[in-house]
Amino acid sequence: MSAPPILPFIRESEFAVRGPWSEGDRRLLDYLLVFMQSGRCTLTVEDARCELEPGDFALVQPGERHSFQAPVDTTTPYAHLDLFYNPRRDESFPARPGQVDLSELAELQQPRLDEALGVSVPSSFRPRQASRFEAVMLRMVGLWQSRDPVDQLEAQMLATELVVHLLRDFAPPRAREWPGAERFGWVTSYLSMRLAEPVSVDDLARRAHLSPSHFAAEFRRQFGLPPHQYLMRLRIEHAQSLLTTTDAPLAEVATLCGFADTPHLTKAFRRATGTTPAAYRRDRLEAAA
Repeated sequence: MSAPPILPFIRESEFAVRGPWSEGDRRLLDYLLVFMQSGRCTLTVEDARCELEPGDFALVQPGERHSFQAPVDTTTPYAHLDLFYNPRRDESFPARPGQVDLSELAELQQPRLDEALGVSVPSSFRPRQASRFEAVMLRMVGLWQSRDPVDQLEAQMLATELVVHLLRDFAPPRAREWPGAERFGWVTSYLSMRLAEPVSVDDLARRAHLSPSHFAAEFRRQFGLPPHQYLMRLRIEHAQSLLTTTDAPLAEVATLCGFADTPHLTKAFRRATGTTPAAYRRDRLEAAA
């Protein structure tokens, strides 16, 4: 089963300035991103301890049993957020300390990054672009404190930037090359918008960040046809639609569908359907009468 769309959604975000504190075991439905701005803290995730020092970030993923222990004053900006779209996201909430049994809320729980995308992010990390990541997170939290709708929208946008940084930092090359249908999900709409234009395999391969030969092989595996045959099928289908829903002359239909002229349209149309465009239009009009 493919992962749901990546669509970050901040649920709660604050600048937490506290004296010595602790937070007992819990499991989350969503993600918790924490920045250790000052002080120090011990984070325990599934019995594995990590010491957070100033400049460290922590990511607690859904379903992980975890706790915090801070023996000194700390400043820890944080955000509870979804990374993946869930139509029931408004029903979800940040679990509270002591809440470890989420079995009755399984439909609200976010998938983990390693399960959904094959991306392993450690519980404690320092981003490659640490200063940028820190600045984005602090601005995101600050904007989230505002009740202004535009500020809230920008905060969500910045959350997306943070997720992009995480994926770029920790996704191995094979995970960044989103395989299967997800990688080629743009193809049909892209071609459909360019039926009247010349489109080459090289153009498509560059868009997919693949070599032309690799793209052609993957394309055929996904669609069952070589790229040029798939494009021709879309052009013929568009011609059929124009012939039955408009009174456009055949020359105009040919142009709109990417054919050089009416004879070119007629030849390709007959090869694909066994009849000519004119006969196809006539038969459809008679059937509808």
